[in-house]
Amino acid sequence: MALLDDITSDVSTTISTAWNTRKGNSVPTTNTVALAGGAVELDATYLYTDLASSSKIAKDFDRRIAAKIFKAFHSTSCRLIKSHDGVITSFDGDRVLAIFIGGYKNTSAAKCALQINYVVNEVIRPKFENSHDVVKNADFKISHGTGIDTGKVLIVRAGARGSNDLVSIGRGPNLAAKLSDLRNARTYITASVYNKLADEAKLGGENKDNMWTKKSWEFLDEKITIYRSSWQWKP
Repeated sequence: MALLDDITSDVSTTISTAWNTRKGNSVPTTNTVALAGGAVELDATYLYTDLASSSKIAKDFDRRIAAKIFKAFHSTSCRLIKSHDGVITSFDGDRVLAIFIGGYKNTSAAKCALQINYVVNEVIRPKFENSHDVVKNADFKISHGTGIDTGKVLIVRAGARGSNDLVSIGRGPNLAAKLSDLRNARTYITASVYNKLADEAKLGGENKDNMWTKKSWEFLDEKITIYRSSWQWKP
């Protein structure tokens, strides 16, 4: 019963411990958030980018080829995120989660997403298809989806001592992840993000056409406005 006693004690301690919350102006790390009661309130934009058909990639391709596709997607996403001053917070199998902060955070995240779209379409997919017939002849194409939302979150440190990480509590990371699963376009953003975009991330081409299409979508039984785009931006 010793293990159950320890677990019960941990839950009771968590319930009784008051949050020591501070406002953040930078993305925190595990070293800057206390495990017991530490919390940082942050106004942030979350980008979640997801490699599509990852299960089929792992099943249909030699695992060495599949691993290279995963690695190429992750390294591409990370380079582009960092180039736009985003902070990578976690990897979840075929997904990358990043945080953008500051007055330009929504535009930076949107530009990053459009550049991820370019690299997947114009670099990763053609290079793998040219190198491996099994990829070229597959009944699906290497693709992805990216979701972005913005708002206030509470970042806490969760887990046990010696094995813990930061967790973001709020709509942003959850909704961004849900949007990354949509496949009618490559990039989805919420109205909260779209309404704060600079024109450079909103209008594209010689005619300055709107790169985003408005639509209604249901999230947790609530109708919300989102915008989608299949435009791509050369880095």
